[in-house]
Amino acid sequence: MIVVQNHIPVDPSMASDFEGRFANTNENLKHRKGFVKNEILRPIKGDSYIVLTYWETMEDFKAWTESDDFRKAHARKPSPGMITGENFLTIHEVV
Repeated sequence: MIVVQNHIPVDPSMASDFEGRFANTNENLKHRKGFVKNEILRPIKGDSYIVLTYWETMEDFKAWTESDDFRKAHARKPSPGMITGENFLTIHEVV
């Protein structure tokens, strides 16, 4: 199993709106081959959220990123000013 971590800096005044963008993620992805679950980690200090997505294999994650569903999910742009910097991904294998 792999865990994809998307580190996203968010304007604290827009945190609720940001969290709302992920309200249906588990429901929307449950039909995807290899999808396990999605979690949103709210920062206690600082402004960077971490969006965790669990996949059975790297191939399953890659297939998701190359799908029409992925493009549709990411076509909905955040409100201006919500994202305060560059996001970055880290990917780990569960041992």
